[in-house]
Amino acid sequence: MANNTRSLFANRDVFLGVVFALLAAVGFSAKAILVKLAYLDSVDAVTLLALRMVFSVPFFIGVALWAKQHHAEPLNTHDRLLVLGLGLIGYYCSSFLDFLGLEYISAGLERLILFLYPTMTVLLTAVLYKRAIGRKVLAALALCYAGIALVFLHDVGTKEGSIVLGALLVFASTLSYSIYLVGAGHAIARIGSMRFTAYAMVVASVASLLQFVVMRPLSVLELPMRVYELSIAMAIFSTVLPVFLLSFAIHRIGSGSASLIGTVGPVSTIYITYVFLNEHISLLQIAGSILVLGGVLIISLNSKKQ
Repeated sequence: MANNTRSLFANRDVFLGVVFALLAAVGFSAKAILVKLAYLDSVDAVTLLALRMVFSVPFFIGVALWAKQHHAEPLNTHDRLLVLGLGLIGYYCSSFLDFLGLEYISAGLERLILFLYPTMTVLLTAVLYKRAIGRKVLAALALCYAGIALVFLHDVGTKEGSIVLGALLVFASTLSYSIYLVGAGHAIARIGSMRFTAYAMVVASVASLLQFVVMRPLSVLELPMRVYELSIAMAIFSTVLPVFLLSFAIHRIGSGSASLIGTVGPVSTIYITYVFLNEHISLLQIAGSILVLGGVLIISLNSKKQ
């Protein structure tokens, strides 16, 4: 009876972990759609990022205060510098570059480029720690970037504007986030995942708001109510909830399984953009998505075995 009860709770934890990971992946992916919808009202990246952060930062301040009370060990100077540096690189710079890139490229291409972060993490780790890259991983890297090339070709053929500039901005955003991931391992192990995430998000929020105050007059906040509604939705459903849902998922099923489930994100973005933004789904997009997802899956499974 006791074994059956333990098995039931274990299965429930796995089920909840999978559901939380799926919801987090869809929530993160929906951000691109919400940004594109807000851009229809001529709001710029600096203002939109500030609105996203101002609506999400109260939640992260609350979590930071709660975490401070439940962690006896205070942060030392090294920890504070890590939180400051990684918060600026991983959340502020990455988000700002991503928002800028979305002014030029489709949400589907943006999500696929962002999804290259495991490949960049592998490359950065190999360079920094002088680790050899195996043939299987090299083949997976080739698959990923071939897939991006296909979707890029689709966008070049169907859209007007600076597609190359947008792709480079989002690529830089992904590189910024990858640098954060490589550097965050030690900090998360010492500080704790929830506390580190909350502190880093507060740093990114302050940076975004300071950027807005310096670069924009308050008069630009005279925006349609729809922009504020989209910003609140972005803050809650594509920032706060996915961050904590992912933490809960990792706690129940592990980071490897949670990251693999996250592969539904780029696929969901392509189909959500079809519904909400009327973006056409082509065979090139489907083929490119399959290549990128296949390459990331191979790299993730390979990392899980090591």
